[in-house]
Amino acid sequence: MRPGPILLAALLCALVLQLPAVEARPAPELRFVRFETADGVVRWGRVEGGDVVPVSGLPWRPHAALPGERMPLESVRLLAPATPTNVIAIGFNYPSHTQDRPAPTEIGMFAKLPGSVIGPGAPIVIPPDAGNLHYEGELVLVIGRETRNVSVEDAPKHVFGITAGNDLSERDWQANDLQWLRAKASDGFGPIGPWIVTGVDWEELALITRVNGEVKQSDRVENLYFGIPEIVSHVSRYVTLHPGDLIFTGTPGTTSALKPGDVVEVEIPGVALLRNPVVAPD
Repeated sequence: MRPGPILLAALLCALVLQLPAVEARPAPELRFVRFETADGVVRWGRVEGGDVVPVSGLPWRPHAALPGERMPLESVRLLAPATPTNVIAIGFNYPSHTQDRPAPTEIGMFAKLPGSVIGPGAPIVIPPDAGNLHYEGELVLVIGRETRNVSVEDAPKHVFGITAGNDLSERDWQANDLQWLRAKASDGFGPIGPWIVTGVDWEELALITRVNGEVKQSDRVENLYFGIPEIVSHVSRYVTLHPGDLIFTGTPGTTSALKPGDVVEVEIPGVALLRNPVVAPD
């Protein structure tokens, strides 16, 4: 006598309940770059060892490595690894930066413009009338899917990866202008790179800023007042984020003015090292 459909369904359910739970696996750790070849073609690629392997499409969408194509990383010019429509930044998000200020009770946001974004190695050009331009090393989030009104629990699913960034800030303009537009969003005031890294544990990361090899800022991401899920959820209540958009998560410690000839490095050890020279205007 064969068991009926109801009995078979019951047996299958009993079998499934006895199976061990399968843990969700984190995304693999991959490094994606946007680069320009010697003949001036801009492409996306995946870093493998000392090489870059071009990929079809955008990293945060279905893509594949292009067969038979591989080139030394040193033979290409790395560009900013995102071309965002929105660039949002978070202020006063490390205790070491707020210092004597009261701890924030709400996430403080401001905007940078897409035109502020430049890539690794690109010169930071001090505007002619800027006299107090400061570095601000930060961990930067790269959004991987359309993000609107997401919960804190779902927010990590919307982060494609991270990169290093420098939220350059002209302190005199920041103090005296009606808004922070000029102080934070001028052309070149948002270096990022050199690549986007996926699959890393944010809470285990450190952040270091150096000027001419001297450490100026050093802290750990776990010390953020507001963590990455809270930041993404909060921003998404007010701004619809799109794939490739950026969120600067805040800077630690104190900052000081830059001058032509300086070299600024923002490092997330084991993840990314962003280096940019500082130059005078033409």
